[in-house]
Amino acid sequence: MTALSKADSELIEAATEAIRQRYRFDWQEVGAAIRLRSGKIFTGVSLDAYLGRMAICAEAVALGQAITVAGELGIDSIVAVRHPPPEEKDRPVEVVSPCGACRELIWDYDRNARVIVPGPDGPVTVGIGELLPNKYSRERGN
Repeated sequence: MTALSKADSELIEAATEAIRQRYRFDWQEVGAAIRLRSGKIFTGVSLDAYLGRMAICAEAVALGQAITVAGELGIDSIVAVRHPPPEEKDRPVEVVSPCGACRELIWDYDRNARVIVPGPDGPVTVGIGELLPNKYSRERGN
């Protein structure tokens, strides 16, 4: 775990701004931002659905946007933030850990990606490998 850099803080702010602009209770509650190795930043928000398994995480939306627009796969860092529900309007938007499926997705697209996650004293960065110990791979020995 390492402390946040200025660039990491800017990435958190990009994700926060995305969800602040598009927040809809029970529909879009999580925002994400991804910085490619080129320095380009892309954002996305979660897409909820009446059929729960059809929901799409904000990290996947941001990654899809990056690939669609930039065609690049090198992930420098990624973060997700959750907007508080309406009854908790005094709470700030907070960094959240990626779900298991998103951890797998991030790993599949860049094994060297850094992920901003909650830490005991605020957000920190970790390598995606730290979030997926003993990761399954189709390749032998990996």
